[in-house]
Amino acid sequence: MGVKDKIIDTIFAKASGGGVAGVAVVRISGPGAGAALETLSKKTLPQARLATVRRIYSPDVNDALDDALVLWFPAPASFTGDDVCELHLHGGVAVVSGVLAALAKMDGLRPAEAGEFTRRAFLNNKLDLTQVEGLADLVAAETEAQRRQALVQAEGGLGKVYDGWRERLVHVLALVEAALDFSDEELPDDITDGAIATCAKVMEEIQSHLKDGRKGERLRTGVRMAIIGAPNAGKSSMINALAMRDAAIVSDIAGTTRDVVEVHLNLGGYPLLVADPAGLRGEGNNTNDTIELEGVRRARAWAAGADLKLCMFDGSALPQLDGETAALINEDAVVCVNKSDMLGAKLPQNISDREVLSVSVKTGDGMDRLLGHIEKRLAELLEVSGDAPLPTRERHRHALAECSCALVRFINDEKTGVDELAAEDLRLAVRALGRITGRVDVEELLDIIFSEFCIGK
Repeated sequence: MGVKDKIIDTIFAKASGGGVAGVAVVRISGPGAGAALETLSKKTLPQARLATVRRIYSPDVNDALDDALVLWFPAPASFTGDDVCELHLHGGVAVVSGVLAALAKMDGLRPAEAGEFTRRAFLNNKLDLTQVEGLADLVAAETEAQRRQALVQAEGGLGKVYDGWRERLVHVLALVEAALDFSDEELPDDITDGAIATCAKVMEEIQSHLKDGRKGERLRTGVRMAIIGAPNAGKSSMINALAMRDAAIVSDIAGTTRDVVEVHLNLGGYPLLVADPAGLRGEGNNTNDTIELEGVRRARAWAAGADLKLCMFDGSALPQLDGETAALINEDAVVCVNKSDMLGAKLPQNISDREVLSVSVKTGDGMDRLLGHIEKRLAELLEVSGDAPLPTRERHRHALAECSCALVRFINDEKTGVDELAAEDLRLAVRALGRITGRVDVEELLDIIFSEFCIGK
């Protein structure tokens, strides 16, 4: 059964969160939604978009299930574009289960698949694919910065940018196609020059759009920061202090951490994924423990792929510094010396030309300054200049790069007079933009995108 065939079905699901709550929402969408509501309430449909109290019954045993607040949204003025009704029930497990069981017994109704309500909204042209992705990000947002970005995308901000480029290219394509189809007719002399100028401008805008340092993607998934240091430098204590819970085991025994411990944080409204990998062992301090060796390998791999590194040194070991950790210091590093309460020597001002922050995870001394420094680095990585929304997924970036390359070929073909190839390259550019918002056949792409949704959304 294809996607469009499923629209003849009427679907239902709990659309609110799991567990016991004061209110639970059950959503019904499809051509049978109105009849289902009439059957459940034993009354005619209420006025559209007006909250109405109705008693809900189980149709087979004529047993009252709940007193619900009912909302009726006739098509096409609904979230999905189909007839939709929502039942705002008391959130007890028995109430919700009873209503879902009653709906399951009705002919033509079936439980919704993951993301199916939003999928129908897309198929009914209520949302484009960037809005769908923005809605998924809005549901998953954990920080203010993520919420702001997701809301702009869910409201169509990103789609408008891409559709604007696409419309300009479609206009150029129409002129190019006309020049091919009516080559014997008198057409304006400046078609080629105008087409090249427009495509060059769009290409310039796309390339500028892509030079964002992947800020949109980083903001959506979180900045990755690895805590790097020698065994017993205090890395596990640091991640516990940042998380404000016992996320990692802390011990005086060196090499306690073997696998990578990860914690999601909200720091100053920015998303941060902090990792505490195994401690790095320097020369003369090797181990034959294969598990610890694998942990060290993972630590180096995590550090190599991190956006930030918190390079920690053991203050009690000063003036000696861990060479393995010092070798990883670069422009992405924040450098700190832990155990400031038991320094073995004078604190250095810089290590590998980076400012040194003095902290004691045990006493909390210096932690506020360290957090402020990390927050400043997050702002540098994620703050956006201007109001233009940024690409938030790799698929956006890939399609935009494909469009840009096609425009380069189009401009070269036009300049050399290869009209048929130029037209095809322009079609490819238009299609690449269309794939981002869903203006092409994207059946396979839909399965990937909507699989991210939960049941009831």
